[in-house]
Amino acid sequence: MRVNLLCMFTGNSASDDVRIYKNELRLALDAESMGFDRVMAVEHHFTDYAFCPDNAQFLSYVAAQTSTIGLFPAAFILPWNDPVRVAEKTAMLDHLSEGRAVLGLGRGLARVEFDAFRQSMAESRDRFDEAAVMVLEALETGFIEGDGPYYAQPRAEIRPRPFRSFRDRSYMVGTSPTSIDMAARLGLGAMKFAAAPWEFVVDEVNHYRESFTAHHGTEAPPLITGDVMICHRDDKRGEELARVHARDYYVSVLRHYELLSDHFKETLGSYAHYASMAEVMRGTSEEQSFEGYLSANLWGDPARIIDQLEKRRELLGDFELGVAVNFGDIDIEDARDSMRLFAEKVLPELKSWTGAATSPEAGDAH
Repeated sequence: MRVNLLCMFTGNSASDDVRIYKNELRLALDAESMGFDRVMAVEHHFTDYAFCPDNAQFLSYVAAQTSTIGLFPAAFILPWNDPVRVAEKTAMLDHLSEGRAVLGLGRGLARVEFDAFRQSMAESRDRFDEAAVMVLEALETGFIEGDGPYYAQPRAEIRPRPFRSFRDRSYMVGTSPTSIDMAARLGLGAMKFAAAPWEFVVDEVNHYRESFTAHHGTEAPPLITGDVMICHRDDKRGEELARVHARDYYVSVLRHYELLSDHFKETLGSYAHYASMAEVMRGTSEEQSFEGYLSANLWGDPARIIDQLEKRRELLGDFELGVAVNFGDIDIEDARDSMRLFAEKVLPELKSWTGAATSPEAGDAH
């Protein structure tokens, strides 16, 4: 089973940006020796919620300090990035890391970020669909071109030329059912964040797998699940910490994405799933919603976390995992202790599970 470290760059109104970046780098550079398979880095802009405006640049630094760990932008948000630049950055990261890059694509959700980029949320679905095909083809052929309504791109060569194929190491990072369906059609792996109890998404995951096989004639790669995680030797203390820091993060998610707002209805169907979800959430107490969120994520002592993941595996089948240890207002030493204990007591058990790849990213070098 492949297990990844997820760097989220979360802050608050009292954040010291220098400290936050030092802490995320410290964790990322520890991940390889602890046995993690990949370092994942989000793309977010402008606010305390999260700020990593160039995840490829961050991962390039990690590449220079490591030798085997995979490097996963999770994700490039296509409506905010020119597809030429996404293809170029991906190819360059792969060269700098000698084939360890992974491609992650997403379409974004926060109105504050779309507005600052002067982009319409109503266009995000169509922009993603158009740009994703261009990027994927560019990384296989070495040339990018397009004649769609958003990206009229004359044929141009990607330099440096792609190091090796990105087939089997390309993903869509998203939560809505339509995003997962697009992943299946494009032949992409899928990543979903832990947002609600996993039993609610079993049918969606099964549909993704069936659709992937129908389109491509092969089995879909294992789903990646993304969690906030606190691992503590004392199970009760682990829960106490999770109830503080996971709640802080959950509240920041609600605010950043305006998940209770009516504005999703104004996006011409592009965010229909979130419009429906907002209606449900407005009829549910924040405490009830948080308890569902907490139950979907990982916390407690190593035995509890292994049990949580075994139950998830029973629901979803084989999957891969991305864990964030630095979130909310957690102290960096608590985050490091959590990561270290997880690596010592949980990772060996997960690595023994069959059905998901654990091989290094590097290979097939020219």
